[in-house]
Amino acid sequence: MYITITPQKLGDNYSQSAADFVEYLEKENLILEGENEEFFFNQYEDKISAKEVVRDIDGNTGKLKKIEPKFYSITVSPSKYELKRLQNSSEDLKRYTRELMKDYVACFNREINGKPISIDDIKYYAKIEHQRTFKGSDIQIRENQPFATKIMELQKEIRTIQSGEKEGGIKDLEKQIVKLEREAPHQQNGKRIVRGMQKEGNQSHIHIIVSRKDASNSLSLSPGSKYKSSEVMMKGKLVKRGFDRDQFFTKSEKTFDGTFGYKRNYVEIYRARKEFIKNPNFYFSALLQLPTNEKAIAFKLMRESGMPIQSIPTSSAQLALKVFNRLRRGVEVAIKSSSIGI
Repeated sequence: MYITITPQKLGDNYSQSAADFVEYLEKENLILEGENEEFFFNQYEDKISAKEVVRDIDGNTGKLKKIEPKFYSITVSPSKYELKRLQNSSEDLKRYTRELMKDYVACFNREINGKPISIDDIKYYAKIEHQRTFKGSDIQIRENQPFATKIMELQKEIRTIQSGEKEGGIKDLEKQIVKLEREAPHQQNGKRIVRGMQKEGNQSHIHIIVSRKDASNSLSLSPGSKYKSSEVMMKGKLVKRGFDRDQFFTKSEKTFDGTFGYKRNYVEIYRARKEFIKNPNFYFSALLQLPTNEKAIAFKLMRESGMPIQSIPTSSAQLALKVFNRLRRGVEVAIKSSSIGI
């Protein structure tokens, strides 16, 4: 499960309207028809129009400055193993979203009229998507890049020959390109994986737009707060503040597992991924102490996430910085995609 929480920005400035983001989330509906379309939804309603989402989010920004986020984007991306537990991706993920947002409000250290924040105190809209494309940050693109660069160089050389700027054998260059296309380490359906290519398999995930202001448009609720839990004097009153991100990510996993009966492996747990950053020796020790079948699954999951695990240590004496540095690059990519501000 990978979850990101980000304020929406355009360059150095925060988006002043949700219109562009909502339009982006409508991209799949441009190629779908009728019953296959995915509508926005919230805690109680289905089939909410894009126009209503923009109007409601943009109209709930009272007293926020241009330098402050107007809304946050939460992206929830279950793994392919988690998705296998679902009977109906759209309906199951919709049900999970509504439980997840209860976890979200429970992680605010805030009160409204002396009561903890409830699901009815926030304004959010969500949408299920079923497609993904490869991005530059994906390991497949990164590891294919040397081949892509060489192919582009050869293609450029072919164009210069065709234009008469230089002489050379085009057929030999074309053969080199075919060879490079075939040798690229990451392929899909017999073709080199390139940026923008649609990923195969079940790619269902959730996009959530949540207003920075509460439903009454009077209180600011920031999941990007640097405070987990604290109190501060404001206008002569003692006010609670903060959002516990660690608690939210942990709750999101437990809610998914409880809802769909998913048995989470050690390397899939948010707490374990964070432990890798703070205490890699403990992380590897715990990994090596897993039962044989769970350890095998853990290694498989790690390989699929892009971690080079050929030299996992076999004793505590080998839990050294050399191994840590070898693995860190791959794991950090996964960790960054599942949290804010670790």
